[in-house]
Amino acid sequence: MFEQTFKNIDDILHKDAGCSSELDYVEQTSWILFLKYLDDFEKDKKTAAELAGKSYEGIIDKQYKWEVWAVPKGKDGKIDHHKALTGDDLKDFVDHKLFPYLKKFKTSAESADTIEYKIGEIFSELKNKIQSGYNLREVINRIDELRFRSHAEKHEMSHLYEDKIKNMGNAGRNGGEYYTPRPLIKTIVKVVAPTIGNKVYDGAVGEMSHLFRED
Repeated sequence: MFEQTFKNIDDILHKDAGCSSELDYVEQTSWILFLKYLDDFEKDKKTAAELAGKSYEGIIDKQYKWEVWAVPKGKDGKIDHHKALTGDDLKDFVDHKLFPYLKKFKTSAESADTIEYKIGEIFSELKNKIQSGYNLREVINRIDELRFRSHAEKHEMSHLYEDKIKNMGNAGRNGGEYYTPRPLIKTIVKVVAPTIGNKVYDGAVGEMSHLFRED
């Protein structure tokens, strides 16, 4: 399911004037996927809190939630095209409201260890390059079909991203970065034996983070 969806999204972005290579495809797909994943994350947190008899205060304000700006749906569970933004309206919202809102988390977060800070940091380094709001609408609709709340779904997503990063080696510029091979990751995890609460010096600039995701 994920593989075919990614191929469809690449085909859409290939037609967009703002995306010229595999690097752009991965980058632009990633920020939209992140927001969808964040929405699923918040839903899981809310459900867990309700089961424990507690309340959960969401990270994202209502007007910027995925189900409000990206895929507003009717009672039948289908996208309400009367409410869903598209074309220039969608692009203007993303460029001039959504991204500035998400960037502010970096300065308003309580500390650098919070999810809020990480959201702000991510979107401070990103720019929406999808020039057509109609193409953006198609990509959002495709991504909304994805679910990555189970371990198997997350594993498939990780595997597909590794393949896409390998393909970036043919895209020129600064492409060609590879993830650490899984057998090596598992070996290092066994040797290091990380536990919750440990702090790790990330001298590999990102590679160590894979250790904890794989454990």
